[in-house]
Amino acid sequence: MTITCVIMAGGKGERFWPKSRTNLPKQFLNISGTKSMIQQSIARLEKLIDISQIFIVTNELYAELIKAQIPHLPLANIIIEPVGRNTAPCIGLASIIIEDRFPDSTMIVIPSDHIIENEEGFVRILKTAVEVAQDNSNLVTLGIQPTYPETGYGYIESSDESQQINELPVHKVNKFVEKPDLATAQSYLESGNFYWNSGIFIWKIETIRGYIKELMPEMHDILETMKTVLKSKDRDAIIRSEFLKMPDQSIDYGIMEKVNNIYVIPCVFGWDDVGSWTALERISDLDENGNVIKGNILNLDTKRCIIESNGKLIATLGIEDLIIVDTEDVTLICTKDKAQEVKLLLKELRMQKLEQYL
Repeated sequence: MTITCVIMAGGKGERFWPKSRTNLPKQFLNISGTKSMIQQSIARLEKLIDISQIFIVTNELYAELIKAQIPHLPLANIIIEPVGRNTAPCIGLASIIIEDRFPDSTMIVIPSDHIIENEEGFVRILKTAVEVAQDNSNLVTLGIQPTYPETGYGYIESSDESQQINELPVHKVNKFVEKPDLATAQSYLESGNFYWNSGIFIWKIETIRGYIKELMPEMHDILETMKTVLKSKDRDAIIRSEFLKMPDQSIDYGIMEKVNNIYVIPCVFGWDDVGSWTALERISDLDENGNVIKGNILNLDTKRCIIESNGKLIATLGIEDLIIVDTEDVTLICTKDKAQEVKLLLKELRMQKLEQYL
């Protein structure tokens, strides 16, 4: 049994602006601990498989960052997406490259920018997920046990059909649902059979390739063309031209929402997708007033704020529920309830042709 893993690392982390930038996005930053998020992802996966079986899908901008941060990763394991086309093309491209080198493997797909505190528990669950995926043509996902009514995540509803494998519950998936409003999220929390969609998937290579052929035939045909040139000297040019034809579609919409044999393993291992600045309140130590303080800060009568300095002294007095982030060339100040809308500032920067701040 061979296990391979695909780390999706092409995102820009725009809701973490201005610290996350076009040339240094969130996954390459030290958000928690002494390693970047992608370095942490690699380290936890190496508890399960060898580095030679780990692949990173990214874009051309970040290939050099990956080489610098993960120097022991084989260069052939860096897969370049010519353009961003969502998760289905990303996974499809990785699948044909891995199929060529590890044809009978079971593939784990994970994002590059998640925090997982209990890494031993994470690896244990992955081993079970691989076992479930190797049974027939099952697709497996990890569902995060919700702790509050989050409206920024998609959810997975489990059915009544379940079993115990390696002392872990494994539930048949009833359906995937989109990001809910607050009232709906509260009802999901209370129901007990809804889980946050982690974006982590496990399946056999032949299984996902079969479903791409059945449910995404246009993408399948493009991938088949790419397969014929994997050992050609024109490989990169042809893959680039073919990839531009790919549909912009998520794996959730393209496949996961349309098949029946999907299983979810509920997880509690200290997971956070660090989707916006308010995530720091969940993964950082708070002071006596509920503040997250990083850097050179003087604060008086300051409550429930997130403040990060780049070296300059930031002094605050009498403020509450604000995010203040100072970088070399940009200072962000916004209310915490607008944390999910930071992208609007980036949109405005583009409109005003201020791309140097992106």
